[in-house]
Amino acid sequence: MSESTFTQGMLLAAQFFEVTAALILIVGLVLAFVLAVRTYRRTDDGAASYRVLRQSFGGVILLGLEVLVAGDLIRTVAVSPTIENVTVLGLIVLIRTFLSFSLEIEIDGVPPWRRGLISGASVIRNAAREAPSQ
Repeated sequence: MSESTFTQGMLLAAQFFEVTAALILIVGLVLAFVLAVRTYRRTDDGAASYRVLRQSFGGVILLGLEVLVAGDLIRTVAVSPTIENVTVLGLIVLIRTFLSFSLEIEIDGVPPWRRGLISGASVIRNAAREAPSQ
């Protein structure tokens, strides 16, 4: 396999992760609204509905950020691992980590290090559990 073929393959893989992250955000937003509306219809409690919306969409954002970081890693490490690109990747990861911590504190009300390890997918699952079922 030639270097340009490998580079093109890695660029496609990185683009796949970026598209997947965008789809996660779009589908997740719709799912978050569906869960919130379902909660409101079953409980007639606007505050509970809002909490479900915030928790589920916050989890979607966390999951989307995790997938975007994977795409950035592939693009930087496999395609063009220059010092400048690695530095930019490091800054991106720091910013996304800060966003993730901020979102987790907003969603759960406690810093991530004060409770067990949690991911975007588990936040979405917990929000879906909180939404009343039929």
